[in-house]
Amino acid sequence: MAHLRSKPTAEMPHFEESNNEITEDRYTMWYDMIFRGLLVGLASSITVGPVAVLCMQRTLSKSRQSGLASGVGVACADTLLATVAYFCYSMLQSGLDQYAVVMRVACGIMVVVVGVYIYLQNPVTQIRRNRAGKSDLWQDFGSMFGFTLANLLMIIPYIFVFFGMFSVETTDTLSINTLLLGALTLAGFFGGAVSWWFCLTALISIFRNRFRPRHMLWINRIAGCLIATLGVYTIISTFIKILPN
Repeated sequence: MAHLRSKPTAEMPHFEESNNEITEDRYTMWYDMIFRGLLVGLASSITVGPVAVLCMQRTLSKSRQSGLASGVGVACADTLLATVAYFCYSMLQSGLDQYAVVMRVACGIMVVVVGVYIYLQNPVTQIRRNRAGKSDLWQDFGSMFGFTLANLLMIIPYIFVFFGMFSVETTDTLSINTLLLGALTLAGFFGGAVSWWFCLTALISIFRNRFRPRHMLWINRIAGCLIATLGVYTIISTFIKILPN
């Protein structure tokens, strides 16, 4: 009967090696998705638009904390819009195309209004408020969060382009795997966006103490003109596109 006993199998290590390889491949894919999301968040934040001008203006006229709070507000709004672009872009595309003209003109008008408001701001009053400790970081955060969301028509396709540039595959189906990969990508996106605003406000704040109130006045005027110009350009470019039709 002894010769009928089965010998211990030697194939167990192969199963362990296979499981280890699967685990390593999974972690590699996760790190890759985080890294790609970080690149998309960083690239989509490096723009000289009205949002960037506003954050720089607040860093100079208020404080680095104010500029960073504004930047984090932008990053949160961008991450929310990136979530829409990642999971729902194809479903929303028809609706976005249908109301594209109205939304672009409305966004342009709002940007012009913000530019005029910045242009008319008195830096001396703002400096006095900062010294008195009346600067509200939550207000800075909330205003930039809302301002960024209001420009969703221009931002969502913009983010979607960077998804394609860095080979980030979006999805319309929801499962545990797609939700996990999406969460990792968006976490990287948020980290990249916040890193950009942190570095930008840190760099600008180095030169902040060299500016006097009269310099701040000109900064407000230049920033206001730039922002208003971008708004006017948005409106004009929209009508130029639809005039031939």
